Amino acid sequence: MQRLRCFKSCRQLLRSICEGAAKPASSPRSYSRGPSSFGLLFDIDGVLIRGRTPIPEAKQCFRNLVDRNGKYKVPVVFVTNAGNCMRQTKAEHLSHLLEVEVSPDQVMLSHSPLRMFTQFHKMCVLASGQGPVEEVAHNLGFEDVVTIDMLRDAYPVLDVVDHDRRPKDSIPPTKGLRPIDAIILFGEPIRWETNLQLIIDVLLTNGKPGKSWTSTQYPHIPVLACNMDLLWMAEARNPRFGHGMFLVCLESLYKKITGYDLKYEALIGKPSVVTYNYAELLIRQQAETLGWKTPVKTLYAIGDNPMADIYGANLYNRYLQASRRTKAKVQAKSCGGGVDPTAEAVDSKITATEMGGAAHGSDEDLPEGCSSILVCTGVYSRDQQELPSDPAQTVTEQRIFHGHRDFRFDPTLTQPSFVVQDVKEAVELVFQQEGWPLV
Repeated sequence: MQRLRCFKSCRQLLRSICEGAAKPASSPRSYSRGPSSFGLLFDIDGVLIRGRTPIPEAKQCFRNLVDRNGKYKVPVVFVTNAGNCMRQTKAEHLSHLLEVEVSPDQVMLSHSPLRMFTQFHKMCVLASGQGPVEEVAHNLGFEDVVTIDMLRDAYPVLDVVDHDRRPKDSIPPTKGLRPIDAIILFGEPIRWETNLQLIIDVLLTNGKPGKSWTSTQYPHIPVLACNMDLLWMAEARNPRFGHGMFLVCLESLYKKITGYDLKYEALIGKPSVVTYNYAELLIRQQAETLGWKTPVKTLYAIGDNPMADIYGANLYNRYLQASRRTKAKVQAKSCGGGVDPTAEAVDSKITATEMGGAAHGSDEDLPEGCSSILVCTGVYSRDQQELPSDPAQTVTEQRIFHGHRDFRFDPTLTQPSFVVQDVKEAVELVFQQEGWPLV
């Protein structure tokens, strides 16, 4: 598949992107206490904060994670599906809320892996979302960016759902734009009807929205989507619509109009494997900054959403096991030994969509595993009915699948390694598991 060929050197690209972002401390400090070596991946919304309000246990938790000088005791990376800002902005926001220093090098947004999609960087791309989407796109390496507002301004008669935003009196002339080669969906927009209408226009005109619709242009121009979260947790008692809900609307509209399925060139952000590959390299970077000499053996991913955080961590753990089996198979072949018949069994369970462009078979020292920890301060609560462990049971009899359309319903991937009340209990559990003193 073209997508997988494009990312054959995924980890090498990721490493080159991360190089130089953070340098080892001038006076290396080692917190290593024996052979155990681990890193922490924190979701943000529903784990550390609710909207703009920090969860009380989060502050206490992070006070225990830093020493008297404010330096982290273990590698920490924040992995969020949010994507409506720059990493620097998110780092400053977390630093203020948690009252510890958070570096941009510790923050991974849903769109961060787009840095390695270099084959699109010179194309003219339409960026959908909210916040500084043009600045974000340029920062990721995209050179020719068109926003929804720019498109709306160039074609004044396309956006007419809101009567108050229709052209008054005479209709302004069409300015026209260069043809759009690809679409990047960064996150949920503010005016859904505007973005849905204009994106459909671009898809059905092969990137030339001034032309007439045609469904014969299929497959359509490439679409890259970040953040598949159907729901997320803010201050309200119940979850709020996320970008995954916007994707459902777009997919439904495209299918209704054309009879075809909307195709994605890539789906990134949690729960895709490429997101965790990227996060693992940031963890490795943090470990080097701490002066650690041994590779990180275990990752602990702490989240509140079974369909994003837990599914993603477990899928990445499956990927890690597949990589180990593949490496063992290659070593067995090189030594003239027998081949483990299960060597590719796990790998065969991961689809290209779930990989999100991540590469197989890296020779680098990957972690041995990734454990998932579910907290009850966000999307998930203990009152919810558990998912059936048997995929043969129909979803409607138990619970609706909130994952993306192109991800399989695999109940085993939504089952966390551990369930705790909050992030403080999660970190205490990790340190207990690893035999480390927390204070």
